[in-house]
Amino acid sequence: MSVLLSDVVSGSAVGLRGRLWRLSAAELREAAVEASAEILRLEAVRVAVVDELSMRPDDQVIASRGAGSWLAANTMLQVRDGKKIAALGVALRPFPAVATRFDCGDCSFEHAVLIVAFCESPPKGMPEEALPKCIDLLLAAASGVEATTTKVRNVIATLERIFESDEIPPAEDIDRNELRIASTLNGRVVVRGDFDALTGEMLLSALSNLTMPTPAPDGTPDARSAAKRTADGFTELIRRYLDCANAGMDGGQRPHVNVHINARDLAEHRDCATTPTDGGSVSDLDVGHMPWLGPLSVSQTRLLGCDCFLSTVLLDDHGAPLDAKPGKRLVTAEQRVALIARDKGCAFPGCTCVPAWTDAHHIRHWANGGPTVMNNLVLLCRSHHRLMHRKSGFVGKWEIRIGVDNKPWFIPPPSIDPQRHPRPANTTFKT
Repeated sequence: MSVLLSDVVSGSAVGLRGRLWRLSAAELREAAVEASAEILRLEAVRVAVVDELSMRPDDQVIASRGAGSWLAANTMLQVRDGKKIAALGVALRPFPAVATRFDCGDCSFEHAVLIVAFCESPPKGMPEEALPKCIDLLLAAASGVEATTTKVRNVIATLERIFESDEIPPAEDIDRNELRIASTLNGRVVVRGDFDALTGEMLLSALSNLTMPTPAPDGTPDARSAAKRTADGFTELIRRYLDCANAGMDGGQRPHVNVHINARDLAEHRDCATTPTDGGSVSDLDVGHMPWLGPLSVSQTRLLGCDCFLSTVLLDDHGAPLDAKPGKRLVTAEQRVALIARDKGCAFPGCTCVPAWTDAHHIRHWANGGPTVMNNLVLLCRSHHRLMHRKSGFVGKWEIRIGVDNKPWFIPPPSIDPQRHPRPANTTFKT
């Protein structure tokens, strides 16, 4: 490889596009291959480093709820991607053959994930002594430039059929059921699922009438694709479920779509809505907030507001809720609504936990005379709630104080910040 080509692979991409014209097509192909190999090498390095960090976490990793979340908070990775990297490192430990192939760059990240998933949950009828041979077959399918995800999945499917037992057929095994729901960068949601035949039958039966083509009143055929009709039917199915009184409880309340918005922004006329000159920030202008997925346009919020139950939370000049019925140890339903309006989930800096998974934490403990009032309460996820009560192995302790804005501020221990600069509650990304 020429000196220039070496610089292309090992150097920065800044200004690179203006120099690539010097390379021939053959050199460009070689550079692309070398860069891809370097990416595989660095992926393996990152997995190994993060895995070692997860086994020897320091204060910053503990405060971030694990090495994966810490990695995402300090890089441009999403939290789910950071956790996936940490999870692969843990999964590779019992399978050195897979780890060695991955570390050598002969197996991609995605294929390593597939292989260790098979190894962790092999077919029920597969004897333990057959696992090494199965790993060899899977690694053969995952190695080399001809390796594809389809080839790896085909080997997995073949092995599952070979070792299929008489216990439970795969089509009826509910232990294999999976449903993954993830938000995308543009605020949409990706849903991927794998269900047993009975669950699939129930789902298809429930969607059947909702996904049928519906002609227009003038007889024009339904122009929606089958996928669009299914998506519309699934939306209607969820809406009907949430309208049912038997939907259970979620964080102390019946689950439904909850949207928070300033009353002035909810007003129908723009002249009544908040403007930056009112003293509010631009980020709070004309936007609703959903506890799970965050921002929602004011137009869609207004549409929802036409037919909904409205709950009023009185706020001060800083946007912090006023107290509601203090005096008891446990927070009331009104106080929890107010806390969700203020904290929008776990308030700990950097945490993305939604309100339904949080506890109301007394800043000054109830047993020490701390009252159940807004200025002594903060929403924390279970992990950060334990952290506030001095998690085992954590050196130093975070402190929480209510600032002049009547919102919680977090003061890190000296081991994380020697100057102990207060950090605002984690609400900016949620508004």
